[in-house]
Amino acid sequence: MSDVSSSDPVIVYTDGACSGNPGPGGWAALLRHGDNERILTGAETHTTNNRMEMMACLEALRAMKRPMHIRIHTDSAYVQRAFAQGWLANWQKNGWKTASKKPVENQDIWQQLLEAAAPHRVEWIKVKGHAGNPDNERVDGLAVFAMKEHQEANRTGR
Repeated sequence: MSDVSSSDPVIVYTDGACSGNPGPGGWAALLRHGDNERILTGAETHTTNNRMEMMACLEALRAMKRPMHIRIHTDSAYVQRAFAQGWLANWQKNGWKTASKKPVENQDIWQQLLEAAAPHRVEWIKVKGHAGNPDNERVDGLAVFAMKEHQEANRTGR
């Protein structure tokens, strides 16, 4: 991203995809700041949809070179609510246990997300998936493409 005032938010759209849950998965993030745009994608051989949703957010945050105001748009209620509704604070306070005393799933990525988000002012915005939002549809397609490319590379040994 370009070096511009952090008063202008970086707009981020993220999505994850999984073929089977668990199964092969992909993630994508679209970062937009002013006229600058950047796409990030990745994939894993064996994962879950929630992990891919989280990885998209994590890699978007890691791409920031300095503290920024960031608006992350996600269609994952799991990710958005964890931040916006204080789930993460409660999980940490309870030793990474849920209200039902079970270990929090994906603790490794949650901890990385907390660390990556710490220097920034992040707004977590829930968008409805597959509802015609052009940027959400775009990252959905990119996540699916990343997953399929990864599957093909594994199948053919590329």
